[in-house]
Amino acid sequence: MADSLPPPLDVDTVWSVVDAERLGLAELLGGLSEEQWDCPSLCAGWRVRDVAAHLTLAHTGVVAAAVGMARARGSFDRMVRDTARRRAAGPAVRLIAELRAMVGSRRHAPGVSHLEPMLDVLVHGQDIAIPLGIPRPMPVDAAAAAATRVWTMGWPMSRAFRARSRLRGLRLVATDVDWSVGEGHRVEGPVEALLLLLTGRTAALDRLSGPGVARVPVRA
Repeated sequence: MADSLPPPLDVDTVWSVVDAERLGLAELLGGLSEEQWDCPSLCAGWRVRDVAAHLTLAHTGVVAAAVGMARARGSFDRMVRDTARRRAAGPAVRLIAELRAMVGSRRHAPGVSHLEPMLDVLVHGQDIAIPLGIPRPMPVDAAAAAATRVWTMGWPMSRAFRARSRLRGLRLVATDVDWSVGEGHRVEGPVEALLLLLTGRTAALDRLSGPGVARVPVRA
């Protein structure tokens, strides 16, 4: 069965979503207690403050990225983790201010498209909100565009999520937008829950249904 994907969002719309999501997340973070800032996020080994710090690094330039890679001895994953933790060591109020200051900018990290900042803030916003029990609905069209980006990523970026290989044998079908991909046992639900699944998160698995749900790989 062929994939069914909605038309892509135009660049201006993508950046408008990014701005709105950054502002909304800054508001959410501004209301957290110190205990909540140190709560584990959906990212294994990352606290809420680490994820927030990571989002403020979306403007990292080529030189800073090269320095970070050198400090991480060439490991991209280690570089991402270490730079976030170093930034997270600062005051929470500074992270909130930095996130707000990014609104209106179209800068993004080297080597990625304009879609990655939207994907990051949508998914990492859930990494923060879900463990804290704070509702944070995603805009449906934006979630569909982000899900499409994850599904259609080419190598080497596809290594980040391995969506096609990890979810092989499943057909993912959104119930709130015309979006479906893959072949096999059906898994259906809101596109935001499918986006989390595509990016390796099972926290919204209880919002999905269908015979394929039992076959979804659960990360240990």
